[in-house]
Amino acid sequence: MNTKVLMRISALFLGVMGVVLSFLPDEIAQYLGVEQNVITITFMKLMGALYLGFAILNWMANGTLIGGIYNRPIAIGNLMHFGVGALSLVKVLSSLPTHSTVFILLTVVYSLLAIGFGYVFRTNPSKPVHSQQ
Repeated sequence: MNTKVLMRISALFLGVMGVVLSFLPDEIAQYLGVEQNVITITFMKLMGALYLGFAILNWMANGTLIGGIYNRPIAIGNLMHFGVGALSLVKVLSSLPTHSTVFILLTVVYSLLAIGFGYVFRTNPSKPVHSQQ
């Protein structure tokens, strides 16, 4: 499996989430009906910073071999993030009265990325074949 696509998709997803959480925490809190105080806004900004850090890590590692013994910390870090995130979102969906569409979409994305990184973690990478002219 060529992991470049998976790494780029995850980097773009995490980057968008990071920018939105970093620069629009008040709007997100208002949309979700969460109390807007200094603590919740600060935690949203910190979560945005985490997403941006993970996004740049994935973007910068997208050209390297990932899987098996290669770049194992990157693969397991992504698997842990997306796997635990998917499980948390599935648990929340059963008791969510509003905004379920947003959370269903997040659950699908997290689940697909968790499956992708699980596959990458469990298999050995192969170098892409380049045609020679």
